[in-house]
Amino acid sequence: MARPTNYREEYAEQARKLCLLGYTDKQLADFFNVSEQTINTWKTKYPEFLESIKKGKAIADVEVVESLYKRAIGIEYDEIELKTDGKAKSKRVVKKFIPPDTTAQIFWLKNRQPKIWRDKQEVDHQSSDGTMSPKPTKIELVAPE
Repeated sequence: MARPTNYREEYAEQARKLCLLGYTDKQLADFFNVSEQTINTWKTKYPEFLESIKKGKAIADVEVVESLYKRAIGIEYDEIELKTDGKAKSKRVVKKFIPPDTTAQIFWLKNRQPKIWRDKQEVDHQSSDGTMSPKPTKIELVAPE
């Protein structure tokens, strides 16, 4: 006879919120004080739990993608500067710019267009006849005129 589950309905919402913060299944298991296998069992047995995890992770991933993209292309933003001069207080909006980041660009391109940007290059080592045997190269000498 199997042990009764300690799963509760409110776990689905808790899991969604934790996944929004970037929690992995292992971290969810630690939070709920269960094994990772139990988390997997709950995903199978309780569809609302699985959907909550998927939604939380999807939203978190979209936010990271958006941030990476902005970092790759550079971003302009408004910053409010507060000044206190004696008793008078003032604030002004200053435009700031974070320049594009080469590392973020490389990461983006390697993952979005791996055939073009990956580090590994495909080299065909076969000769034209399909073997890997080297063929002699014909060299033509041209006499100077």
